[in-house]
Amino acid sequence: MQIILSKLNGTKFQKSVWAELLKIKRGEIITYKELARRIGKPKAVRAVANAVGANPLPIKIPCHRVVRSDGTIGGYSGEGGVKTKKLILKKEGVIF
Repeated sequence: MQIILSKLNGTKFQKSVWAELLKIKRGEIITYKELARRIGKPKAVRAVANAVGANPLPIKIPCHRVVRSDGTIGGYSGEGGVKTKKLILKKEGVIF
């Protein structure tokens, strides 16, 4: 399934974050800090986290693959919250 970001409601910045989320492979996790670096905004970690939280298509745009820099799981805006995030990551081979 191809996701057309231009059809989603969001700012240019949010869409850049969501586009980068689509590049994270199944079973891979990165930090919000790394995600900020990847979009060329290394000091915008909080803004990146907010954009991840505003993701309109959790799972399809895999925001569950982003964790906190301290190694904890962080939040999840999809249905079921962090519990669901842990289950999805477990299915992808990542254990928290």
